Amino acid sequence: MSSVRRIAGHRIIAKDIIFSDGQMTIFNLGSVNADLFYRLPHLPAAGETLAAAGFTRGLGGKGANMSVAAARAGAHCLHIGAVGADGAWAVERLTEYGVDTRQLREVEEPTGHAIVLLDAEGENSIVIFPGANHALSETHIAEAMGSATSNDIFLFQNETNAQRQAAEQASRLGMKVAYAAAPFSAEATLAVLPLLDVLILNAVEAQQLEQATGRAAESLPVRDVVITLGGDGCRWHNTDAGSVRDLSAPKVTPVDTTGAGDTFTGYLLAGLDRGMPMEQAIGLAQKAGALMVTRYGTADVIPDLKEVQEAFS
Repeated sequence: MSSVRRIAGHRIIAKDIIFSDGQMTIFNLGSVNADLFYRLPHLPAAGETLAAAGFTRGLGGKGANMSVAAARAGAHCLHIGAVGADGAWAVERLTEYGVDTRQLREVEEPTGHAIVLLDAEGENSIVIFPGANHALSETHIAEAMGSATSNDIFLFQNETNAQRQAAEQASRLGMKVAYAAAPFSAEATLAVLPLLDVLILNAVEAQQLEQATGRAAESLPVRDVVITLGGDGCRWHNTDAGSVRDLSAPKVTPVDTTGAGDTFTGYLLAGLDRGMPMEQAIGLAQKAGALMVTRYGTADVIPDLKEVQEAFS
């Protein structure tokens, strides 16, 4: 079977992908970026011109990464987002990776992108251009969530506009509302905090949120707060029960941590979507994140469920 759609005049075919409207769905309001990697002998100083030793373009954006991770974990993930006329390749790649792209819109703004400068020691400088990611209309988001039910999950991050409005709609529908508070913004996080069921942060973001609110993770008005701790695993606060669990991560030798947190989030939500208890879903997500850091790249190298299971069997 093949599904066919057109964007910017391009014919996009996703082979052997069938999306059933009857199954539970993760609705992900998220960014879609082109990640442009330039390898340099060193990071440029002000006014300096350097020749790049290498260049690659990959699919990225925190939203796209999470959608790919959720899809590769076996969930039906519908991505709500936008690209420009130059973004047909990104839509096609998302579709190939199993993401439901029927709610990706083409807008006048160019597709978002990140310029990543990498030196020989692995240090980097990154410039992000939001582009189409900040051109979503509330009407589009409302239409995209028109088929959502209380059995579904709504996921979002900080790389699009209309976050509060979308979270309010999801909450009214009775959906489980999950938020990865990255890139961190205290203002954006405080605006949606009362609407959340699941909050996912890294250790730095958790500290920044505590400074902004004066409240530690265990006292936030969110049932489940998950704080990722890199190679040390993660900390899960269940505020209803007043419990906290430190969960260790598999030990691996990392080569590139880019996208590992997004992989963790996508797998975590996919596990919850399948009915896993939180601790089991976290365990699966940590395995996926651990495998991800052994690879170079972002969305294009996120492991699928079979790879994760085989790596840690």
